Amino acid sequence: MNYITSYFNGLKVFVFLLCLTGLSLSLPVYAGDPALTIRNLGEGHCLVRVNTNQKYLLLPVEDASPDVRFSMIVNNKEVDAFDVRLAVNKVDYYVPVDLSAYAGKQISFAFRLHSNDPVRVSLSPDNTAGCKEMKLADTFDTSNREKFRPLYHFAPLYGWMNDPNGMVYKDGEYHLFYQYNPYGSKWGNMNWGHAISKDLVNWEHRPVAIAPDAFGTIFSGSAVIDHRNTAGFGAGAIVAIYTQNGNRQVQSIAYSTDNGRTFTKYNNNPVLVSEARDFRDPKVFWYEATQRWVMILAVGQEMQIFSSPNLKDWAFESSFGKGQGAHGNVWECPDLFELPVEGTNEKKWVLLCSLGDGPFGDSATQYFIGTFDGKKFVNESPDKTKWMDWGKDHYATVTWSDAPDNRRIALAWMSNWQYANDVPTSQYRSPNSVPRDLSLFISGGEIFLQSAPVPELLKLRTISKKRSFKVNGTHKVAELFAGNEGAYEIELTIKNQHADLIGFRLCNNQGEEVDMHYDMKQQRFSMDRRKSGQVGFNENFPMVTWTALESGKGELKLRLLVDKSSIEAFGNGGRFAMTNQVFPSEPYNRMEFYSQGGAFKVDSFVVYKLQR
Repeated sequence: MNYITSYFNGLKVFVFLLCLTGLSLSLPVYAGDPALTIRNLGEGHCLVRVNTNQKYLLLPVEDASPDVRFSMIVNNKEVDAFDVRLAVNKVDYYVPVDLSAYAGKQISFAFRLHSNDPVRVSLSPDNTAGCKEMKLADTFDTSNREKFRPLYHFAPLYGWMNDPNGMVYKDGEYHLFYQYNPYGSKWGNMNWGHAISKDLVNWEHRPVAIAPDAFGTIFSGSAVIDHRNTAGFGAGAIVAIYTQNGNRQVQSIAYSTDNGRTFTKYNNNPVLVSEARDFRDPKVFWYEATQRWVMILAVGQEMQIFSSPNLKDWAFESSFGKGQGAHGNVWECPDLFELPVEGTNEKKWVLLCSLGDGPFGDSATQYFIGTFDGKKFVNESPDKTKWMDWGKDHYATVTWSDAPDNRRIALAWMSNWQYANDVPTSQYRSPNSVPRDLSLFISGGEIFLQSAPVPELLKLRTISKKRSFKVNGTHKVAELFAGNEGAYEIELTIKNQHADLIGFRLCNNQGEEVDMHYDMKQQRFSMDRRKSGQVGFNENFPMVTWTALESGKGELKLRLLVDKSSIEAFGNGGRFAMTNQVFPSEPYNRMEFYSQGGAFKVDSFVVYKLQR
C-alpha cells in the first residue's frame, strides 16, 4: 500500500478544536481515538484537546453534506482556512490535515456544523459522524480503492482535480500542476497540486505546490522558465503565473529555484488587476521578436493580450473574441502557440479557448488559427467554429512550455462541469486525458488542428492479437483478450464495400455497451454511451456525440484508447478526436461489428493490453 508517512519522536502536539453548534451542552464526546476528546462548552462552543506525536488529523467527509468552514489557528493567528463537507450521517472517506508544520505548538480549529437535512437542524458533536469519527494518525492511506481509477491517465491520489495548470518541461522533467482540492472529492479549496514525470506516463505525486493566501484561492495559470533572469529571481527559475480568486480575480506570480520542488510567492503580488469580474487563467510565453513576455488572459467572453519585460509589469496590447467562435458562456483557459502546417513551408498561430458551450452541452475546447505579431492575434477563419475534441469530456486544454524537440504537447481535464461533481467515484474526481501531440493539416482548403496520442504511450503495449475479417450483417469477437482489467488499445483499419453504416460495439457480460459507427451517407462518426454502464447519476451524462468525417477517405483508420472509465477515439491519426467517460460494472471484453446497406472489410483489427 502507498502511504504518506512521517514520524515525530518524543513530539507532543496540542490541538484545540473549537466547534460552533448552537447548543449549550457540556458533555464529553469521544471521536474514535482516545487521544482526541471533544467537549461542548456551551453556547455553541466545543473544545477538542489532543496530546499526541501523530502527524495527521483525519477529518470524516460525507459528500452529501454542506461545506463546513475550518479555521486553523496557531499563536492566535489564522494560518489556514478551508472547507470540508464534514460528515453528518455517515463517513464516505477521510481527508488529512497535516499538523507537522506546527509540531510542538498549540493548534486550534474553529468551525460550525451544518446540515442539508431540514429535520436535523440541532447538530452537536455527539450526534454527528464528523465529530464522532474524527481521528489522529501517523499515516494517511492513499492506496487505490476505486475500480474506475485509470491505469495510464493521470489522476490525483485523492481529492478533486480539474484544469491542468503551469505545465512546463525542465531538465528532463515534465511538471504538471493542476486545480486541486486536498480536502474533498468535490470542487473547492483551489490549490495547485503537483506531479512530475520523465515520460508522460509514470507520475510522481508531489505535495501541494501553491496554496491559497490572503488574496484568495489559487485558480488556473501557467509556468515559464526565465532563462534570461528578466524577473530577477535567478536565471533558469521556474515562474508560475496564476489567478487568485478572492473578492475579485487578480494575477499573481511565484518562483522556484529548485526545479519546481518549492515555490516562493512574489512579495508584491498581485502583478495585474482589472475591474472585470471574470479575469483569469493567464498563459504566458516569451516572444523573441519583441524580447517581451506575452500573456493571454480570459476576460469575460474575450481574450486580452498583455506584454511585459520582466513578468511583473504588464501592459495591455489588444483583445480578441468579438464575433469569433462560440459565445454561450465565459471563455476560459487560453493558450497561444505557433505550429508548422503539414505539407507546406508555412507556420500558423493557434489560439485555444475553453468554454461551457460545447457542441454537446457545456464543457469543450474551441480553437482559432491565424497570425500573431507579438501584440495582436488575427483569426483567419472568422466565420467558422472549430472544436478540438468532439466528446463530452475534454476541457481546459493547455500545452507544455519548453517541451523538447519543439513538440507541442497538450493535456485536458477529462470531465464536464455538467456532472463532474457527480461521477461515481469518491476517493478522487477526475482524471486527465492522455497527453497529445498537436500539429496542423489542410483539408478542403482549410487548416485544422490534429491531436494524436504521444508516442510515449506505445511502451505500455504488451500482448496483442491481430485479426482481419469481412462484415456483411454481423461479426462477433467473443473475447478481446484473457485477463482484461479494462486498460487496452484497439487499432482498426477498415475498407468500405458499399455499406451505408459501419458499426461496432464494445460490450460486457452485463449487457452494457458503447456503440460507435461511421454513417457513410451522412459522413459522420458517432459514439453512444447511453447504455455504457452507470449513467443515472446525472441527466446530462447519457449522450451520443458525433463529428463530421473528411470526404474522399477510402480507408478508415481508428485508434481507441480504453482505460477503465474512459474511451478516447482518434480517427486517421488524430484528424478527429472524441473523448467520453464511461462507468461499466465490468470491463468491456467483447466486440460486435455490424453493417447496414452493404459490407465492409476489417483489414486489420489489433488489440493491445496496456500495462505500466
